[in-house]
Amino acid sequence: MSRQKKVVLVTGASSGIGFDAAQDLAACGHNVYAAARRTELMEPLKANGIEVMRLDVTDEQSMQTCVDEVLRREGRIDVLVNNAGYGYFGAVENVAMEEARRQLEVNVFGLARMCQLVLPTMRKQGSGRLVNLSSVAGRSVIYFGGWYHVSKYSVEALSDAMRMELKPYGIDVVKIEPGAIKTDWGIIAARHLKESSTGTPYEEAGNRWADAMEWGYRSKYLSSPRVITKAIRKAVNSRRPRARYCTGRLSHTLLFFHAILPPKWWDAMMRKFGSIGLGR
Repeated sequence: MSRQKKVVLVTGASSGIGFDAAQDLAACGHNVYAAARRTELMEPLKANGIEVMRLDVTDEQSMQTCVDEVLRREGRIDVLVNNAGYGYFGAVENVAMEEARRQLEVNVFGLARMCQLVLPTMRKQGSGRLVNLSSVAGRSVIYFGGWYHVSKYSVEALSDAMRMELKPYGIDVVKIEPGAIKTDWGIIAARHLKESSTGTPYEEAGNRWADAMEWGYRSKYLSSPRVITKAIRKAVNSRRPRARYCTGRLSHTLLFFHAILPPKWWDAMMRKFGSIGLGR
C-alpha cells in the first residue's frame, strides 16, 4: 500500500469526521465510497466525485449489499475506514440493556462485521488497510461514560488482534484515537446522559455533568475535526502507517495522567474536570 489511487469505503460519512474524511480522501485522488444510513445528508459529497451508499452497520443485509456493490463496481476494496459510531452516556446502572447492546452493535459488532466482509477480497489482493476509529476513550475512562468506554476498549482490542492476524497477508490495521474534537458527538452524548439520569439517584450529578459536556462541545476550545481527517489521510496514504494515531486536544495529556495517577486521584479529577476530555 502506498500513495497510488485506492478504492476507499468510509462508514459513518453523513456528518462530522466521516464526511470530512471522505472529501479529503477524494481530494487525494482516491475512489471514495461514502456510506451511512442518511444518504440525503451525503448529497453534497457527490460534487467531489464521491459515490454515496446507504449503510446501516446494525443490519447484516445492508452491510453485505454495500460491500458487494463496491466490489461489483470496482472489483477491489483497498481501504475500509470504520468511522460509524456514537456515544450514549449514563450510569451503568441506568442505561437500559437494550441501549447498551445497541451501542456495542454499532461501535463494535458493526465495525467487526464490516472488517469480516472486506477481508476475503483484501487477502486475495495481497494488500489492504483497515482504519478503525477508536478514541482515547478506549484507553481511559471518565464519569458516566461506562458503556461507551466498553465499546472503545473493544475496538482497541479487536484492532490489536487483527493487526497481528492479518500482517502475513499484507493487510495493515490502524487505529485513530481522537481526543476532544468539536463535533456533535458530545452534544448527543450529553442529551443521552440527561435522558438516562432523569428520575434516578444520579439525576443531579448527571445533569451537572451533561451541562458541562454541552458547554465544552459548544466552546472554541476543542480541536477541529480536520486534525482527525489529517490522521486518517496519513493512515491511508503512508507506505508504512503507524499502528495508532493519537491526536486532538488533550489526547496525550489525558493518557499521560491516566498512566501516572493513582486510580482514586484519576477518579476525583474526572468527576470534577474531565467532561470534555474524551470522545469524538
